[in-house]
Amino acid sequence: MSEISTKPYMLRAIYEWCTDNGYTPHIAVSVDGQTQVPMQFVRNGEIVLNISFDATSGLKMDNDLINFSARFGGVARQISVPVANVIAIYAQENNQGMAFEVTPPGERTDSELDTEASIEPPQASAPKLSSVPAKKSDDGDDTPPGPDDNSPAKKGGRPTLKRIK
Repeated sequence: MSEISTKPYMLRAIYEWCTDNGYTPHIAVSVDGQTQVPMQFVRNGEIVLNISFDATSGLKMDNDLINFSARFGGVARQISVPVANVIAIYAQENNQGMAFEVTPPGERTDSELDTEASIEPPQASAPKLSSVPAKKSDDGDDTPPGPDDNSPAKKGGRPTLKRIK
């Protein structure tokens, strides 16, 4: 009997942490022939999906597949993502979460291969995610920098977007 990967357990744990803390869990997914997502939203062979309770219906996170129904442009779609294709899971509000190596098709375990027929590699290689350490301010506080790197980050509220030309 082959050993089950820790990845699906970590995905469920980070999802639970996000929901317990009021955060919005998102997953970044490498799209291939076994991934059922709206292709018009795929960029560079990847898609980011909001998997919060409010955005999904019937979310089921198994050891091999993540399945749920979600609306895209007002149209309900059935989404199916192999756990092996999940690149990262994180909270939208603070980007805390976990990144994973995407298992190449030739190195998948027997249980992963049982659920797959043929796999087409994504158009571009998956980016590597890394953590960025917080900058120390003059008063020794470890708060992350604000939008202009001179002011402390806001507590709560909606995130802001700074446009750079």
